[in-house]
Amino acid sequence: MADESKGKSKTSTDESEENVMTTSISPYDLLKIAPNPDGTVTRLSCLPAVPATGDNPVPSQPVVTKDITLNADKKTWVRIYRPTKLPANDKNVARLPIIVYFHTGALILFSVDTVFDNEPCTRFASELLTIVVSVEFRLAPENKLPAAYDDGEEAMLWIKKQALDPEGEPWLKDYADFSRCYVMGSSTGGTIAYNTALRSLSLKLEPVKLSGVVLNQPFFTGTKKTKSETKMVNDSVVPGSVIDLMVELILPTGSDRDHEYLNPMVKGTYRLNIKKLPRCLVRGFEGDPLLDRQMEFVRMLIREGVQVTAHFSEYGFHLVDYIDPKRHLAMLGYMKDFII
Repeated sequence: MADESKGKSKTSTDESEENVMTTSISPYDLLKIAPNPDGTVTRLSCLPAVPATGDNPVPSQPVVTKDITLNADKKTWVRIYRPTKLPANDKNVARLPIIVYFHTGALILFSVDTVFDNEPCTRFASELLTIVVSVEFRLAPENKLPAAYDDGEEAMLWIKKQALDPEGEPWLKDYADFSRCYVMGSSTGGTIAYNTALRSLSLKLEPVKLSGVVLNQPFFTGTKKTKSETKMVNDSVVPGSVIDLMVELILPTGSDRDHEYLNPMVKGTYRLNIKKLPRCLVRGFEGDPLLDRQMEFVRMLIREGVQVTAHFSEYGFHLVDYIDPKRHLAMLGYMKDFII
């Protein structure tokens, strides 16, 4: 395992794309979506939904959860996770850090209440002793970027409102430490988390303080294919055809893969905020076609003076920790060391 990246690992771009293989994998089939004539998609996957528990957990339940509307017009909302066993200092309940979480799903799929994302958020809350605010953002292609980033920004302002409002959300008012707020996401959720963090640095969020950014295998793009993308063009999880389709569906019409919404290396609206970022934790795997971009991203952060902890494992693939308990436990260990 390559640990604590110092920007020494080599990443390069395949300047000629003559040897890029074509893939026979249907991106629509892999994503389980069907295109509609009006530009929307029909989502064919049906993951089980997990209802919120409310205030009264069943015995031995590690967390309680509740759903709260963020913006009724946009149909956005948040699910809050609170551990049932709360630490105490001098007989007073200790204040817990906040994780603002953005789920995976190619910016096209899933919801915060599906079992796929409910389970890791439950573990983050119960095992890290944190308050998790999982954001139900708008999906593409019905809502192309920057809609999800706008929703992330609105979620941060909503948390600030709860901190200042005497009648604010009790689970945050009574248990959260607003001075220890982290944004986190996996895959495209990591892309949202990164852009939400950059935007947050231009907002007046006091008393909320952004203390760190956790990016688990973030999804970034660029017009020139990297070696890892070329080598793994037929990857079973994120082949080149899926990346191309995702870019087409989530970016504004007419945009290419070097758009600032998906390529952190180009000059963008919030570029100057990179130097202001708090500590960042980045996770990646060598079996991920996106590896080279993630490593390039880490080196860029280091050049900008950002304190970075990076963990790149030799064995694995994109989102492996969602199906491999050992990899998920490793991620929890990294987060325990990171969140203070």
